[in-house]
Amino acid sequence: MIRTLISCTALALGLGAAAHAQTAAPAYPNKPVRMIVPFPPGGGTDILARLVATKLGESAKWTVVADNKPGAGGTLGITEATKMAPTGYDIVMGQKDNLVIGPWLYKNLPWDPTKDLTPIAHVAYTPVVIATSANSKFKSLADVVAAAKAAPGTITYGSPGNGTSIHLAGDLFEKAAGVKLVHVPYKGSNPALMDALAGNVDLLVSSLPSAMGQIKAGKLRPLAVTSAKRSSSLPDVPTVADSGYKGFDVSTWYGLFAPAGTPKPVVDAIHAEVNKLLAQPDVQAAILGQGAEPEAMGTAQFGTMFKNDYAKWKGIVEASGARIE
Repeated sequence: MIRTLISCTALALGLGAAAHAQTAAPAYPNKPVRMIVPFPPGGGTDILARLVATKLGESAKWTVVADNKPGAGGTLGITEATKMAPTGYDIVMGQKDNLVIGPWLYKNLPWDPTKDLTPIAHVAYTPVVIATSANSKFKSLADVVAAAKAAPGTITYGSPGNGTSIHLAGDLFEKAAGVKLVHVPYKGSNPALMDALAGNVDLLVSSLPSAMGQIKAGKLRPLAVTSAKRSSSLPDVPTVADSGYKGFDVSTWYGLFAPAGTPKPVVDAIHAEVNKLLAQPDVQAAILGQGAEPEAMGTAQFGTMFKNDYAKWKGIVEASGARIE
């Protein structure tokens, strides 16, 4: 009788402890998740972030709110993300510009991306596109090079900003082709796109998602993509390498990050749901339709790629001479 009483008491205590644990650690998420977007509305990062946020709402029934925090080449949004509590309720859609290039470009950033952020999930990568207005005289990259050699320093190109991977893709192309172009930096992709369409700059150097809508509409003529292979979305558009500059390969990537110290179960939960999305044909089609290439990978693989890229681009930024005080 005493032994039975002890067993019952132990069982009751065990059930009570389990119930308490469930109360202390509710399932993630139990409230809306904010996804910081470090660039203005309408750009490639914003388009992909809102797609992921919407699809997480549809498939996982999560409430994910995209919150644009643009400025300083995307580093202001990252700064805000690193200051948030590591709970998983503030995450950020980062990419090469603000995480790999920005730290080498801007002085005295208050964070180190490899220490103050936790990689969650790689979402997509995209080539940079070199394009021009449909009314432009340029029909190919060769036309641009010929004009630039005939009149050095007269051909202009717009980019989303100084020191972005897109600006540096333009800089690397100048070096590869042996020409001098005039870089016109804008505060984001959309203003650069609008001026290219209006003919205020000769060329647009842009992420493909940012330019894809106007390319499809026939208002923007793509001359080349900067990746090693042709874009699945624009298979008839040559690469820069196809155009005579062998080995040229510049692309950017997009992925979700959380503040350092975010619990692994939370990181794993977000990672699993995002990778489920990337396996869905409609999500793949939506990403491809924007000119990006969906690509899922494990968190460790993503983290390794991120750190390797971070180290690699230090030298590229230094060689370009780009610096923002």
